[in-house]
Amino acid sequence: MKTQHKIAIIGAAGFLVSGFIFSQFYLHKKSRKELIEIARELAYTWKKELELDFEQTGKLEDLIIEYTLKKNEILSATALTEDEIILKLKSIQQAEHKKLQKVMTDKQFEKYIELNKRISRKS
Repeated sequence: MKTQHKIAIIGAAGFLVSGFIFSQFYLHKKSRKELIEIARELAYTWKKELELDFEQTGKLEDLIIEYTLKKNEILSATALTEDEIILKLKSIQQAEHKKLQKVMTDKQFEKYIELNKRISRKS
């Protein structure tokens, strides 16, 4: 194979790889932006329901993002069985609740749990 052909093949492969990398960055950026928008909307909804202040709402938004990413990582893990996924999600939820208790007052947290139970029953 001539040197020119090798250079052309390497150039084409490089072009394809760079296109793939760009598309991954674009998709992740788009997904991240959507996640932030959804977290903001959810935090605002909880702000109204639980009468959260500005600082609590900001912390709640951060927690929603953090734990959504963790839950998605578990759900997308292909090596886990259904039982392992459930156990890991329960563990994540317990950690999430501990952090939420630090952000909210006892009354707010109790109302949060109560509303979540009602939402779960409707689903």
